[in-house]
Amino acid sequence: MKSSIIAIVGLLSPFLLASEVKAANPDHIEQLLSTRECQGCDLSGADLTAAHLIGVDLRDANLTGANLTEANLEGADLTGANLKGADLSASMLTNATLNDSILDNVNLTKAMVYDVDVAGASMMALIIDEAQIFHTGISVGGESPE
Repeated sequence: MKSSIIAIVGLLSPFLLASEVKAANPDHIEQLLSTRECQGCDLSGADLTAAHLIGVDLRDANLTGANLTEANLEGADLTGANLKGADLSASMLTNATLNDSILDNVNLTKAMVYDVDVAGASMMALIIDEAQIFHTGISVGGESPE
């Protein structure tokens, strides 16, 4: 009896110990790439490296932990999107809208951020090493507004 219990626990342990892994919905990735609209989509953890996302509609999308390295997001609407922990290194964000979005822990290393609307966005612990930021409400230091 004791050996049976040990065997059952041994077989089930990978399932009991596995952490929940949340990944992008493949249908949503296909929708984004084919229609350029994916409002409210689940793209968490998606690999969109070097994707041409010019003018896409990603309002209220979940892009938590997404890889957008070298992506072109010119004119993209990311209003209310959650980009927490996303990698946007070397991406292009010209004339994009990120107002009311979550940009906490986003990597913008070497990104080009020109004329981006970030009004109301949460921007805790941004990584902006060597980023080119012009006409955008992102700066180093200071106190957060009340």
